Amino acid sequence: MNHAAPQTSSTLKVAAIQQTCSDDKAVSLATSERLIREAAAEGAELVILQELHATLYFCQTEDTSVFELAEPIPGPTSHTLGALAAELGIVLVGSIFERRMNGVYHNTAVVFERDGRIAGIYRKMHIPDDPGFYEKFYFTPGDASFNDGRSGFTPIETSVGKLGVLVCWDQWYPEAARLMALAGAEVLIYPTAIGWDMTDEASEQARQLDAWVTVQRGHAVANNLPVIAPNRVGTEADPSGQSGGIRFWGNSFICGPQGEILARADDASETILHAAIDRHRSESIRRIWPYLRDRRIDAYGDILKRVRD
Repeated sequence: MNHAAPQTSSTLKVAAIQQTCSDDKAVSLATSERLIREAAAEGAELVILQELHATLYFCQTEDTSVFELAEPIPGPTSHTLGALAAELGIVLVGSIFERRMNGVYHNTAVVFERDGRIAGIYRKMHIPDDPGFYEKFYFTPGDASFNDGRSGFTPIETSVGKLGVLVCWDQWYPEAARLMALAGAEVLIYPTAIGWDMTDEASEQARQLDAWVTVQRGHAVANNLPVIAPNRVGTEADPSGQSGGIRFWGNSFICGPQGEILARADDASETILHAAIDRHRSESIRRIWPYLRDRRIDAYGDILKRVRD
């Protein structure tokens, strides 16, 4: 296939999809497809799906049978999403529980070009292991560097620009966002599956949601880059019955390079967020807020230590 020509427009029309998920992969993917088609029909050139959108969030428990949901890349889901991207002429970011080989599985974001080919993949680097989020049982961390010497935090080049694709738990780490920015990312993207423990008090739930939004807006500000963060919505039961499950808090959002909110969803609805990103705004902001110029790279050596003890 021929590579799609780069866009020359001063704005990029993006869409973030917030959806509920089913225990039937075909049903979840049908929902994703319907919302992708709606987003493209409304003019989106770049469409972002949430983390693990083809399945329920299975990491609430540790269950070896869940590995049957994993699939290779290329594989059935990537073929479906690639064909859809080609049909609609969009750049599409999807999420796949990847079977890399027997015993090695990843939480992988896949970027499809307008012609349907895979432009690149990103394997989630930071893997949580918390009550209700037992991801270390299922996911091998992404490679710190690829065979050609590139960092794992490398933007994916597409016809709509260089996409700094990260995944969920990565959103709490300023190092990941900064490395993407230093490698030339033009937008930061965080497909997400995060929500509330049903037993937490309302005040604690509010603090968690506010922290999630704030830290990502901070990455936008510190790196002068827009951020797109689609999250799932709906309540998913704990299969083990040990807790009340997770109520995914939605609140997907798109913000600009000063952290300004361009679009934000609620905590309950399946929805498509649309925004027009100014391609030149990051450059103009960096001329008056030159954070990257003033970094003291000579003084940051200790950042590579686990603890400064």
